[in-house]
Amino acid sequence: MRAFVITRYKEEPRETEVPEPVVGEGDVLVRVEAAGLNQLDEKTRVGEFKQILPYKFPLILGNDVAGTVIGVGTEVRGFKPGDRVYARPGKDRIGTFAERIAVSEADLAPTPSSIPMTEAGSLPLVALTAWQALVERGSVGPGQKVLVHAGSGGVGSIAIQLAKHLGAHVATTASASNADFVRELGADTVIDYRSQDFEQVLDDYDLVLDSLGGKNLEKSLRVLRPGGKAIGISGPPDPDFAREIGLNPLLRLAITGLSAGIRRQAKKLGVTYEFLFMRADGDQLRRISALVDAGELRPVVGRVFPFEQTPQALRALAEGGIRGKAVISRT
Repeated sequence: MRAFVITRYKEEPRETEVPEPVVGEGDVLVRVEAAGLNQLDEKTRVGEFKQILPYKFPLILGNDVAGTVIGVGTEVRGFKPGDRVYARPGKDRIGTFAERIAVSEADLAPTPSSIPMTEAGSLPLVALTAWQALVERGSVGPGQKVLVHAGSGGVGSIAIQLAKHLGAHVATTASASNADFVRELGADTVIDYRSQDFEQVLDDYDLVLDSLGGKNLEKSLRVLRPGGKAIGISGPPDPDFAREIGLNPLLRLAITGLSAGIRRQAKKLGVTYEFLFMRADGDQLRRISALVDAGELRPVVGRVFPFEQTPQALRALAEGGIRGKAVISRT
């Protein structure tokens, strides 16, 4: 089958023929019809996570898929050929920039019935990230104050909508040109990151979802109320993450050192910092599908590229400026 692969870090993906996916007893074989692009794809390509998420080459990139079931393993009971499905495959089984992919049944869910495949393909990773940050980690509820950075981006555009659905007052950072757009998504307070300093405008927040890291994350700690929480999805990784993915003691020590500074700052301020590397979860995707079909969440697709332009799509993602998600379509 055709797929876009890299044979070493930092090289541009190239189209080539690869073996068909191996379908295990609990796997579902999916014909890929749409694949969302994420910053994780670019970070994987350049080797940013190679110490903690090592991959073997040749590597097929891609962390989002929407498509049609064309085969099932002998132990699969919840899906059959012809079903429309979507998923964020497990971190060890990525590879959606291809014609077909085998996905664990546990990671898969029916697509929302109200949207086309391109929109379904944009959702899994960003929607699961927002869900695990706001619902699972943050326990966001009515009356709380949530700051979502980069509100016009892939994660931000979904996180704003989900936080608003959960009853929170939502602030976000965005460019002036995207201010009306993020307000339409549900943002109550919009900070123009080019002309305003969010730290000087906001305070007493319950939760910050930070996708930028660095100085932005440090400043985010200072807008939290005592007991508040900052959740970072760009890093630095923390000791809990190192334990969760089973790193060896030496790497655990290194990870602990990477986040020591930000955790120390958080402790002094009476707040907490957690790193989130979202995990695949079909059950959570089913709940997200229900919210989409109820009109509570809407996917935001900024650009659609044909499958043959996957390398160009990745370059466009790295350059920035795409509102919501970019998606590769095979339909």
